[in-house]
Order: sequence, then structure tokens, then C-alpha cells
Amino acid sequence: MTTGEIAELQQDYLMPTYAPGLALVEGSGTSVWDAEGNEYLDFVSGIAVTNIGHCHPKMIHAVQDQVETLVHVSNLYFNEKQPLLAKKLAEHSGVPGAKCFFCNSGAEANEGLIKLARLWGSEHGKYEVITMRQSFHGRTLATLTATGQDKVKTGFGPLPEGFKYASFNDIQSVEDAVTSKTAAVLVEALQGEGGVIPADQEFLSDLRKLCDERGILLLCDEVQAGMGRTGTWFGFQNYNVMPDAFSLAKGLGNGFPVGAIVAGEKLANVFQPGHHATTFGGTPLACSAALSVIDVIESEDLLTNTMMMGAYFAEGLCEIAMKHKKWISGVRGLGLLLGLVLDVPAVPLQKKLQEKGMLALATAGNVLRLLPPLNVTQKEIERALSLMGEACAELHDEMAEQSPNPCECGAGE
Repeated sequence: MTTGEIAELQQDYLMPTYAPGLALVEGSGTSVWDAEGNEYLDFVSGIAVTNIGHCHPKMIHAVQDQVETLVHVSNLYFNEKQPLLAKKLAEHSGVPGAKCFFCNSGAEANEGLIKLARLWGSEHGKYEVITMRQSFHGRTLATLTATGQDKVKTGFGPLPEGFKYASFNDIQSVEDAVTSKTAAVLVEALQGEGGVIPADQEFLSDLRKLCDERGILLLCDEVQAGMGRTGTWFGFQNYNVMPDAFSLAKGLGNGFPVGAIVAGEKLANVFQPGHHATTFGGTPLACSAALSVIDVIESEDLLTNTMMMGAYFAEGLCEIAMKHKKWISGVRGLGLLLGLVLDVPAVPLQKKLQEKGMLALATAGNVLRLLPPLNVTQKEIERALSLMGEACAELHDEMAEQSPNPCECGAGE
């Protein structure tokens, strides 16, 4: 089918929750192709999902083999792949006494974290969860309420009670929000949807100390930063801070839907039969996909590649920012979760890159988020930097035609 035919079908039969412009039909490594055969350098990676690239041979074989063996039996029965995956995640987390619960998405994982915190605190009347402004935790009623962005909440009231908000990287703001009813603080080591904003070392260290002093849980949302995206298995490991539990999804299955909660010894046995459940969480098929992802990250040493290529990419982005410092503020992020921070809206740059054959993602109004696969090569990053350099130069000239000062051509949100 052509893009037009696919778009027409979508308009007729799908709820208009998205407004896609491309019809992508094939992928391999860092490349995707649309219905007309045009190739794109994919630096969105399904929004930090395809961390080992599209159609990695190891994942293909793992999924094919499992489909031929056993797909689903429910959690009423043992499934050998589930404890193997849990063991891998527990070991890589470094969290003492870690145990896992598997689900299907990041929203479900965060919903489970919230339930876990409330159950833990219920004996002492603790149920409130403090989250950060500009955070993003999901689209269920509880997780959109936990999200520190009002735009995702409009029209969905009344929202669940029990959530308070503090300012990211401001420990005093968190301390001011704590009450006798506070059960947990939920935080991202790096706010992706909020504008690619890394946590400060001092903030996370002080947050761990505050939680310990006040008898509060520290929970980390690793849905976007987890599975090697920041150069460590999990984002919090960049800070040498250990959470009581954390959530995973996105890159865990490289496109196959799978999410997880990883809880340390304080929370590992709080959920008992009847407290929480899922029909599809941790199926043999989902766990086989996730195990193949971990195998690739380990065997191809992708954590090292992420750090090296992330540093190389960031350096090149800084050079582009310096050439256009009148309307590009700089670069921020960790590993291969990077943001080019603009003083103008980011969507025009995203569109111009797409026209040139590169996919990137505008977020928080004025930030261009860049999320290549963790096995991206230096040659592919050089190609991306070349395309970005061309796009920025063209956009600069277009803005200059509209205004003598490019910064006056538009204001970021």
C-alpha cells in the first residue's frame, strides 16, 4: 500500500490519538524505509525502544524459536524464561535482594510501582507519592496524575488523590512536599519527555538521604533511560544512588511489549498472591525477546559503545550549536539520550531533518531529542551530524529572511 492508502485506512478506522506523517514499513539496524521506498536514518528508535536496532538477528531467532515452542500459558504456571530474565535484571541492577514483576508497558510498570508503594505504606497511613514537575510517567489515570505536566491531564478529572509535586533538581522543594502521609518519591534520573534534563548528582544523593531519614521509598522511573540508553544498564547507576525499586519498559523488549518492576529487599515480598496481577506480563515470548536484548548488549559491549558514541555525538552537536549560538542554547543528556536545546520551537528542525532522510523527535517545545540505537556506528553519527548541519544552516537562513535576529523568529515553549 502507498502512504496515502495507509493514511486513509487509519483515518477511517483508528481513533485520532496521533497525527503521523510517514508510513514506515521496513527496518534494519539504524535505518527504516517508508511505503514509497525512501530510507531514513532512525534517531528516534521508537522513542528509546529499539536500543539494539531494527531486526537484530539474535532477537529474530529468539522470537522465532519461542513462537515455535510456547507463546503463552499465564502466570498460573511456571515459565522457565521468566525467572531467567528476572535474574539477569536483578544482577545488572546491583540492587540488594532484587525481585521482579513483569507487565506489558511503562505505564503499567509505573502503575505497579505506585500500588507497591501504597501497599507498603498502608499500615502506617502513608499513601502520597511525590513526583517532579515536567516528569512523565504514563497515560493511565494514576500515571498521568503522577506526571508533572498539566497538558496530559486536561479533561480527565476527577484525578486520583495522593500525588504531590516538587521541582526537579531542587531538594528543598521535595523536602517541603513531604508530609506524614508521604510513602514515596518517584523520579527519573533523566527527564526525557520533560526536555532531556539529567538529574544533578547532588540532588539524587540528597534525595536518597532524605528518603532514608524520613522513612520514605525512593522509586526510579527507568522506562526511557533504562537498558543501556545512558551508558549504564540503568540511569540511576550514573549517580551511584540505589533506589528501593524502579520501573522498566521501552528498550527492554526492543519493540516487543514488555515492562517490569525491579524491587529491592525492602519491597521484594510486599506483593503477595491477590495483590497485583496481569494476564500477559512475562510470557515466554516476551521474556525471550528481552533476554535476547540483554544478550546483545552484553555480547556486543553496547554500554561501552553508548558512552563512546554518545560523547562523539555530543561533541559534534556542540560544534553545530556554536555555529548557531544565536538560536541554539546547547546540548544536554547522557549517553545516547541527547537533546539539542533551541531558543526557538524544535518542530521546524525536526521536519527539515525528515525531509533530508533523518528522524529525530521534538519535545518540551524547544528541544530536539536524539535517540539512536546503542549499536550506532561512528559513520552513522557522522552522517547524522552532516544532515543536522545542513538542516540547521538552511533553517538559519530561512529565519534570517524573516527577521534580522533569528531569536526573534519564534519563541520556545
